[in-house]
Amino acid sequence: MAEKRKTTKKPAERKKKLVIVESPTKVSSVKKYLGSSYNIEATMGHLRDLPKSQLGIDFDNNFEPKYITIRGKGDVIAKLKKKAKSASAVYLATDPDREGEAISWHLAHILGIDPKSACRITFNEVTKDAVKEAVKDARAIDMDLVDAQQTRRVLDRIVGYQISPLLWKKVKKGLSAGRVQSAVTRMIVDREREIDAFVPQEYWSIDAKLTNEKGRLPFIARFHGTADGKKLPIEDAETASAIVKELKASDFKVAKITKKETKRRPAPPFTTSTMQQEASRKLNFTTRRTMMAAQQLYEMGFITYMRTDSLRIAEVAQKDAMSYISEKYGREFLPPKPRAYKAKKSAQDAHEAIRPTFAANYPEKYKETFKPDQYKLYRLIWQRFMASQMADAVFDTVSVDVAAGKYLLKASGSSVKFAGFTTLYVESKDTEEEKMKKLPALTEGQPLKLSELKPEQHFTQPPPRYTEASLVKAMEEEGIGRPSTYAPTIATITARGYVAREKRTLFPTELGYIVTDLMKENFKDIVDLKFTANMEDKIEDVANGSNDWHEVVRGFYGPFEKSLKEAEEKIGSVEIKDEVSDVICEKCGRHMVYKQGRFGKFLACPGFPECRNTKPITVELDAPCPKCGGKVFVRKSRKGATFYSCENSPECDFISWDEPTSEKCPQCGSVLMKKRAFRRGPISYVCYNEDCGYVRKPESKSKKKTEEE
Repeated sequence: MAEKRKTTKKPAERKKKLVIVESPTKVSSVKKYLGSSYNIEATMGHLRDLPKSQLGIDFDNNFEPKYITIRGKGDVIAKLKKKAKSASAVYLATDPDREGEAISWHLAHILGIDPKSACRITFNEVTKDAVKEAVKDARAIDMDLVDAQQTRRVLDRIVGYQISPLLWKKVKKGLSAGRVQSAVTRMIVDREREIDAFVPQEYWSIDAKLTNEKGRLPFIARFHGTADGKKLPIEDAETASAIVKELKASDFKVAKITKKETKRRPAPPFTTSTMQQEASRKLNFTTRRTMMAAQQLYEMGFITYMRTDSLRIAEVAQKDAMSYISEKYGREFLPPKPRAYKAKKSAQDAHEAIRPTFAANYPEKYKETFKPDQYKLYRLIWQRFMASQMADAVFDTVSVDVAAGKYLLKASGSSVKFAGFTTLYVESKDTEEEKMKKLPALTEGQPLKLSELKPEQHFTQPPPRYTEASLVKAMEEEGIGRPSTYAPTIATITARGYVAREKRTLFPTELGYIVTDLMKENFKDIVDLKFTANMEDKIEDVANGSNDWHEVVRGFYGPFEKSLKEAEEKIGSVEIKDEVSDVICEKCGRHMVYKQGRFGKFLACPGFPECRNTKPITVELDAPCPKCGGKVFVRKSRKGATFYSCENSPECDFISWDEPTSEKCPQCGSVLMKKRAFRRGPISYVCYNEDCGYVRKPESKSKKKTEEE
């Protein structure tokens, strides 16, 4: 009898767990940390949203949103469904914020997962410990966070989809409005009008260059006022000249010396807002460029989550930083006790501040790994965080009162006693701070010699235009938007042509003025900063479970619907007539008209769409080119800024932000250029020849007054 063959059964293949992240960049890192028993897939962003072709909100059913699958996401969804069906468990690991919570909720709906089950995991940093700990702490989807995101989405949809068609119908096709963008555009418009209305005031300073009795150790003291310490403003050249005359006849001596030790604390670690501000100032990054680089660094595992307004630091990260500081710089560079920074009351404390995941990952160590933007931003984040955990800088400061007859001058200086955190990092500012220099050794009663007196004319300056950095700061201070919305809002208002850039500053276009004024007239709440900030607070209440999102939307929609109906009747038809030029269209013979685009005005044929001819506006100056004597034309950059160039370009390379004049320099005979510190500000005339250095400053008001008399 033949012997039966033994057959061995193959063990059933063990089902893997499925982790779903947002970005494909995270897939390999998370896979590496969790091992072969997990499959990792990415959603590539949102999978469901409100439809683009309609409002998508059921007003008769408690404002319920009508979500649909986003076009082009069918293959991703099919793949995720297949993977989820064969998985032993599914974990939704989208980003750790409201937007990420909402994406997980939509995913749960698509995949048939109970949102109350332990399906949601979050990690603030893409590191092995953080990812493994997140899986252990799986939780239910936080519906309060989902509802907060849903509130924002519904409110923005109501405003955008109901005001924009009204603007198209009544004013001009292509206009749009938004709950946050309209308020931010108004901020920029209001600032520009404040600048335009500003009337500069003349004032003078007088600096005295002083030395000891032997004519050595010079230092500068600035005129302050009368000998009794009362400040005396100098408003015109006549007053300045009289004071200079009296000072020249006076004896100078040290009246008082005040010495003290001052300490300077480091700036706290970055929030989204402060990171965007500092990257703008130090790296010249736009907010969008900053957030792109930060997103990449987070997904690569180098920094913590980059959308946050919290200043909290994990204890383990703080100990890691202090250990590195002690080893690298010495124990004297550590503060007496670990630092704790306090965030604003409105800050969400779900995340930490932005920091490197490991202190030992100093920037130079990974320079070859990073792309240029990633390296620059990572270095900024690493230095800022490490400095925030270091000891105070200590300075010896000296203030000196100098007596000169019936007048008083003041000088101040400082020297570093202990560098502390400044060894590594110093925060920059939007405005230049006065740099204090070290003063020579002086004693009270010491006679001084006058070496030089320098009177100088100045003019008060208007509030500056917003830069992206200062606009983000203002948005945060006003409570407009959230860390996740700062960059997209600025990108939106520039993309839609309401705001343009000139160098680093932002200014409103003609279109920005028109839309803002219409919104102020008909939808004042939408562009009211306090109202917009109050709405953010209400969304925050939804996030912490103290308010119902339906009630927030209902409270907003009642007054809004009334304003919408009134605007329909009130606005009528606003016709923006095109200004007709004397330029003839060479294609059809019509007179071309001036049109407003993203980058300023241009000429277009009124026969559109039959004739689509357009051309830039050329304005000729009544002044020769400083280089070749040719004609000079006024041009507009792609960002809307005015500049001047020669007709003979590119053979002649003359190009300038300053306007050439027909006036010759009295010193060298070159062309004088008209230079303005700000719009409507006083005009100075400077020589085009840099080697000459001639400058003619604005006339003093006292001289003008004398001439008029």
